[in-house]
Amino acid sequence: FKNISKNIHHSLLPCLPSFQALHIVILGLDCAGKTTMLYRLRFNEFVNTVPTKGFNTEKIKVSLGGSRQTASFHFWDVGGQDKLRPLWRSYTRCADGIVFVVDSVDAERIEEAKTELHKITRLAENHGVPVLVVANKQDLRNSLSLAEMESMLALGELTTTTPWHLQPACAIIGEGLQEGLEKLHVMIMKRRKMLRQQKKKT
Repeated sequence: FKNISKNIHHSLLPCLPSFQALHIVILGLDCAGKTTMLYRLRFNEFVNTVPTKGFNTEKIKVSLGGSRQTASFHFWDVGGQDKLRPLWRSYTRCADGIVFVVDSVDAERIEEAKTELHKITRLAENHGVPVLVVANKQDLRNSLSLAEMESMLALGELTTTTPWHLQPACAIIGEGLQEGLEKLHVMIMKRRKMLRQQKKKT
């Protein structure tokens, strides 16, 4: 699959009205499995990927909780290499949710992942945006446990306004992705309800 390698300008990502697809940004260090996750969701099969030089984008309908209800997600999968990370901010502007993918096997880079995760959630425009942390590659024998990842990523230290959920997953076979997106959807809807109530009060 060809990567679209143009940089998106702020003005191309307007805040979407609520009836449109949810704007979800997939972030994480390079080689964490972001694009593998995207194409597993899109095609329900494993797609061999190359490092993303810019971004990949897909609109995907996801069924919720075994019911007939579905939600439309518009995913933006952004490259995780060092030089691309300053661009993340452009994509998270007006995001309904952030999916942050972490390689559970790469213990040496967990600290780097933690730094980037905390940096993006501390941005003023991302306050309150729900974060789904995907602990990818949990199927591998030497993967870190969820408790270890929660501690090493210091998830308890994310800003008090940031709702988060840590989801064990294997992007190659798709395990855990559905459950994770359901949790993310619940967090997004909860936040919308709260914002509506705040608006009424003012």
